Amino acid sequence: MAATDKAPAGIVTHLSLSPRVLLQAYRAYFRKTFAVQLQYRASLLIWLIGSILEPVIYLVVWTTVAEASGGSVGGYSAGDFAAYYIVLMVVDHLTFTWVMWEYDYRIRLGQMSAMLLRPIHPVHEDIADNITYKVLTLFVMIPVVLLLIWLFNPVFNTTLWAVAAFIPALALSFFVRFMLGWSLAMTAFWTTRINALNNSFFVISLFFSGRIAPLDVLPEGLQTVANLFPFRWTLAFPVELFLGRLTPQEALVGLGMQVLWLVICLVGMQLIWRAGIRKYAAFGG
Repeated sequence: MAATDKAPAGIVTHLSLSPRVLLQAYRAYFRKTFAVQLQYRASLLIWLIGSILEPVIYLVVWTTVAEASGGSVGGYSAGDFAAYYIVLMVVDHLTFTWVMWEYDYRIRLGQMSAMLLRPIHPVHEDIADNITYKVLTLFVMIPVVLLLIWLFNPVFNTTLWAVAAFIPALALSFFVRFMLGWSLAMTAFWTTRINALNNSFFVISLFFSGRIAPLDVLPEGLQTVANLFPFRWTLAFPVELFLGRLTPQEALVGLGMQVLWLVICLVGMQLIWRAGIRKYAAFGG
């Protein structure tokens, strides 16, 4: 990702690297992050437990509600809820990002200054860090998924075409969520206290991404509002797609919305980044 040609004084203009050089950089990032993650195994495990517990709690709650309501709620049986939250747990794990929680201290501690002096855009290191963490934790996530399938008897009604469409939907979900989170992280150039903004972002996403409840069980007004935000398209959409709850036409609309939000996030990220590094340099970052 190339940065602006007119970088502030003291900041290296990030180069448009060839695919071969970029691949070498990613290999180096992967090795570094892998070593760091292994040094902090307890922290790695704590974060993983948190990412598993949340959807499992929702799963238990909604399957209990369905069973107490005569077998289904909003078109979801207990088995449907189990399938939904098991798939949601996997999709969320593979696509979430935590980068917005890190830039506060990166800037306050001066770590950003060193990153800006490198000839490669900092976003690449964050992408490699994200992917490495998920590859490592999949070795725990997969047995958990198998255990939940055994315990809750989920009902999967997926089809081959839905699985095929799910793969690009999952990739687009990852990039939209990452770029959206990275754009939010860049607000730390203007304020080093962004936890309130992060928490607000998290709460809104809880309601409109399908995490607390499948969007189908929400009032129609809230479903309409959810369609206007990226959260629905980056979490609920790929889950519903994999479970075979969408028609081919609805799948195409969802993929189109993902592409639209990816373009919006890329443009927004570039604009925020360029303004942010100028702001950072003005204060002698």
